[in-house]
Amino acid sequence: MTAVAPVGLPGGLPGLDPSWSRRVPVRGADGEEHTWHVLDNGVPDPVGTLLCVHGNPTWSYLWRRLVAAAPPGWRVVAPDQLGMGWSDRLAAPRSLAQRVADLGDLTTALGVTGPVVTVAHDWGGIISLGWALEHRRDLAGVVLTNTAVAMPEGDLGPALIRLAHAPVLRTAVTVGSSVFVRGTTALSWPPLPREVRRAFAQPYPSAPQRRAVGEFVADIPFREGHPSRPAQEAIAEGIRTLDVPALLLWGPRDPVFGERYLTDLRERLPQADVHRYEGASHLLPEDAPGYAEAVATWVTDTVGAPGAASRPARGTSGEPPARPWSALVDRSGDGSPAVVETGGAAVTWPDLARRVADLAAGLAASGVRPGDRVALLLEPSADLTAAVYATWRAGAVIVVADKGLGFRGMRRALRGAAPDHVLGSAAGLTAARLMGLPGTRIAAGRVPDRQRRLLGAGTDLASLELLGRSSPAPAEAGPDADCAVVFTSGATGPAKGVVYTQRQAGAQLQLVRSAYRLTADDALVAAFAPFSILGPGLGIASSVPDIDVTAPGTLTAAKLADAAAAVDATVVFAAPAALRRVAATAGELTAEQRAALGRIRLLMSAGAPVPPSLLQELRATFPAAESHTPYGMTEALPVTDVSLGEIEAAGAGDGVCVGRPVPHVEVGISPLSPSGVADGAPTDAPGTTGEVCVRGPHVKDRYDGLWVTERAAGRDPGWHRTGDVGHLDAEGRLWIEGRLPHVVTTAGGPVTPVGPERRVEQLDAVSAAAVVGVGPAGTQVAVAVVVPADRRGRRLRPGGRGAGRLTVAPLELTDEVRAAAGIDLAAVLVTGTLPVDIRHQSKVDRSALARRAARFLAGTPVRWRPRRGRTS
Repeated sequence: MTAVAPVGLPGGLPGLDPSWSRRVPVRGADGEEHTWHVLDNGVPDPVGTLLCVHGNPTWSYLWRRLVAAAPPGWRVVAPDQLGMGWSDRLAAPRSLAQRVADLGDLTTALGVTGPVVTVAHDWGGIISLGWALEHRRDLAGVVLTNTAVAMPEGDLGPALIRLAHAPVLRTAVTVGSSVFVRGTTALSWPPLPREVRRAFAQPYPSAPQRRAVGEFVADIPFREGHPSRPAQEAIAEGIRTLDVPALLLWGPRDPVFGERYLTDLRERLPQADVHRYEGASHLLPEDAPGYAEAVATWVTDTVGAPGAASRPARGTSGEPPARPWSALVDRSGDGSPAVVETGGAAVTWPDLARRVADLAAGLAASGVRPGDRVALLLEPSADLTAAVYATWRAGAVIVVADKGLGFRGMRRALRGAAPDHVLGSAAGLTAARLMGLPGTRIAAGRVPDRQRRLLGAGTDLASLELLGRSSPAPAEAGPDADCAVVFTSGATGPAKGVVYTQRQAGAQLQLVRSAYRLTADDALVAAFAPFSILGPGLGIASSVPDIDVTAPGTLTAAKLADAAAAVDATVVFAAPAALRRVAATAGELTAEQRAALGRIRLLMSAGAPVPPSLLQELRATFPAAESHTPYGMTEALPVTDVSLGEIEAAGAGDGVCVGRPVPHVEVGISPLSPSGVADGAPTDAPGTTGEVCVRGPHVKDRYDGLWVTERAAGRDPGWHRTGDVGHLDAEGRLWIEGRLPHVVTTAGGPVTPVGPERRVEQLDAVSAAAVVGVGPAGTQVAVAVVVPADRRGRRLRPGGRGAGRLTVAPLELTDEVRAAAGIDLAAVLVTGTLPVDIRHQSKVDRSALARRAARFLAGTPVRWRPRRGRTS
């Protein structure tokens, strides 16, 4: 190993420990000796090494957090590439092949041996992968952040880099001025602190110091015939043969390396774990500081360390797997209606089964392969239902993001899912174009040929159905193949993609059928769009009422009754916001409509807490119905179930009673620490407050492209951590007390919000209430924000931003609220509306409310403007 010498770096480098800095003289294969600057944590006798390679025009400062957060026993080596950072400036440019060789010379000089995990960013990615291909015996893993190894077909490379690549501009922008150097750090989101931007620019104060920056850009092989093109292509193809674990960490806001580069890397490294840091841009290690802990955890989990145990995968039941379409096949000889569209058009079971089989064969014959992702941009309809089950039969994966996420939310979700195909109506395909979604296009519904061509659709459902009649049936996918990517509501952050396998989707349908005793004599009204496709899978007829799926509150009692009459419904599923509107409009029902609702035997509502008073009010509208409020989430539904009678029997408690676990499902509680962290193993001990954990055969397989989130949610083998907080009582019933991010961390310990909120809402003077924490974590104070009863008509506002003006509550109301809450309240504020999520329009966005309350109490002016297009 070549001797290394410490080096004194200039000041003003926040987060960098000077003791990591080394100068390393290295004699290369060409006989020349150059001095490298390296950050090295100097771990003696390491169990492995993280080799971190920066891109252009950064330097090893980019990896300071990872050096600090190294896995136990691991050495971290982060060099400045020759000509860059604090390494030697060179007399001549270095090609890609030379830089790969240079890195090999350095690791030899440093005595770096396996296991090695390469970590790289930007154009350092291809250099690190070149090193990996030449050091396979030492290679244990690959980590990449926002980079590219190839230009996807038809792509000329990142636009910003192409601009800097133009010879005249290149000299002026990259060498003659600091525009390129400072522009790179300007891409970060949120903006970097000034001292960090200065730290990145410190090695490049003059044109001679920046010459390698321009040479680096010039060496990017955008065109055929470029001297580095053969090396780039060899590396890009060579990584397909790497059989080591890989981790891709990505900033989706990157204007340099967009989603297509991530898609390309996933195709070349199909074994890779992926995590997309929503909101992060090009400089991922700066925009997502938590990446360092994520890499350390991944290395420990995947590559191992002394005493580290691998995490077993979530198990599956020993029962034969059910297919999501099994019930549809079972009823294919029944001539009764299976799906009734808005307006009354009905599709029988035999017709639906035949259409699904033909479409599945047509999809396969047209190029939809097993495992391909098909984004479905269709309104609830017979077309949507047929497309879902046909996609499953073809072994492909449906990608469904409902309109309740809003355009921006849908765009973020669908682009992140990287669909291979988009199947949509004219409106859906238009939206796909505006969103910039990848994939081939398939039209559904009545789309004129000219419009279809303009939308880029090469075929439509009718043509695929015809093609399928003369094509062989596709082979069935395995039970553990992916079948669906669906999205959470986004109520506590960007919507997360949730992946289900065929086995898990089949298990969910079986569980719902058994828990609610559904038979072929039942029929469902799905007044919540995400459930509109479940009817055939459950083996029961279904219909969807004529409502705006982005606004559950548009459902009236009459529209619900008409949908129920269309299928002689016995079961209704609706969101709480929808049921509030049904209760408010029940007086407008005709005798015939009342009779249709009078035949309902089971009324279900979920997605947010359902007030018992609402279910009691609905008894007159659904006189024969047993009201149930299943508890669950996109990742697992249902988890528990409770009837109105059981809620009434349970009485008042600290939270919302959601009942006992349904069959084959276990619930545990991970206790909260005094600081509000759920760090304990799941327990079923009564009275323990903590994070709700669940396991069962229908729990989701994983989060899509969110390895860090999945690792946190599934860190207890076999369990899924829900993010909800609650407790089990002595009767085995689960009580929900709020969301983990909404726990108020006071100096006296954690306070959960739902119990105090429900007690406050019992006051005649209060229509709605929310309890939030204000102040630094660990020393927060609880603040109640209430909507007075005389403003009942303006209690909720969809979207989570416009919460209405805040004022201090009158003294009399303040005293009443404090007495009812049962906790110490630092303040009681009044507002006209509470912000809620878009999809359910029932989940209060306590985080947004807490920010507004903090600003108000600090005396900071709070600007408020009602959101256009929203009703209050």
